[in-house]
Amino acid sequence: MKRVAYIIESNLGSYILGQMIVPQIEEGRHGVEVKAMFFIHDNVYIPMRDNPLGDRLDRLAREKGIYLQACDQCVYMRNLADKLISSCKIGCFPDFYGAVLDQVDLIITI
Repeated sequence: MKRVAYIIESNLGSYILGQMIVPQIEEGRHGVEVKAMFFIHDNVYIPMRDNPLGDRLDRLAREKGIYLQACDQCVYMRNLADKLISSCKIGCFPDFYGAVLDQVDLIITI
């Protein structure tokens, strides 16, 4: 099975994750093993505590070992550093690549 990492960049990131990718992962029918997700731009609001989608991602990260990271500049610019789910790290692209490159076959931007 292919292993993928997602960079969540699109202004449709919440919709794509919440309506397509996360339900498929939860139901075991996504077709690839998701190893990581990197949230950039306004998508850093997704992995927030008390956000239903963020809470689902937090659970999946713990259950399936999915690495979650939010862009440091995007998070700090929005004053969200203390509001992210516990499984979400804060960092920049080199941090993300360092954490996942050896574990994935594809990095996909959505």
